[in-house]
Amino acid sequence: MAPEPSDNLKRSRRLPAWLKRPLPTGGLAATTRRVVQSSGVATVCQEARCPNLGECWSHRTATFMILGDRCTRRCHFCAVETARPAPPEPDEPQRLADAAAELGLKHVVITSVARDDLPDEGAGHFAACIRAVRDRLPSAVIEVLPADFHARPECIATVCAAEPDIFNHNLETVERLTPVIRPQAKYRRSLETLRLAGQNRPGLPIKSGLMVGLGETTEEIEQALADLRSVSCSLLTIGQYLQPSPRQSPVARFYTPEEFKQLKGLAEQMGFSAVASGPFVRSSYQADRLFTEGVTPPRTVLGHAVVNAERR
Repeated sequence: MAPEPSDNLKRSRRLPAWLKRPLPTGGLAATTRRVVQSSGVATVCQEARCPNLGECWSHRTATFMILGDRCTRRCHFCAVETARPAPPEPDEPQRLADAAAELGLKHVVITSVARDDLPDEGAGHFAACIRAVRDRLPSAVIEVLPADFHARPECIATVCAAEPDIFNHNLETVERLTPVIRPQAKYRRSLETLRLAGQNRPGLPIKSGLMVGLGETTEEIEQALADLRSVSCSLLTIGQYLQPSPRQSPVARFYTPEEFKQLKGLAEQMGFSAVASGPFVRSSYQADRLFTEGVTPPRTVLGHAVVNAERR
């Protein structure tokens, strides 16, 4: 568990003006809530206390979290509960596909908690969810956002064989901070997971994301971007870390909107084909826009959903 922050850190956590958002209102947010709740599938929007819930739900988008709402890992940036998970539910892929269809989604992101307790770490269930959504929504773009599968080639091959349109796995933070922020993960292992995904399906868009504000330096960010490019990562998200509750690591500092513009420019200079960089950017935030910007030729995408597996 992260140490309790000092009074100075508590004061420094007060949000600057650009990090304040209105609460969700309106009929579309209520409709999304109803569909999500009736599906019985958890959402990362709620479990991870995402600051974009109001905006996304008002646009009939949601981030579903497959394989339950309990994670086998305890990352110090994440609000998802760490506990022994329940067995996978065989009907979850169909319930997920039904919810995506009812919401009229064109871009479906599937993520999950880490499932180190399962023999295949949930890879087979991931593949079943991809196939169910593909059967129900043949023209939808399907993006997967799994845990690292311990970089096991057979698990990554199982997911890739189901033919997702994007493989996304978040590096989350720089190498020096990974043991502190992600104690059960490894920086180089995450890079290997991305490399293996690209190797499995040449041409498959590879995506990753970083949080800033945890105490990293500009030089460390640049090295992380170079490391992602070395494994053919072409789509990138960079967002501000926000402490979900006092139990997680405190914010070291808040980046300004101008600094996020500078990080975007740096990443583009390093060869990323599409970059979303801003205070509220998350790995699945406006995922459809990033896909159409970064993949040539672009596919028409009118909306998006997210089906969640790691989280964050």
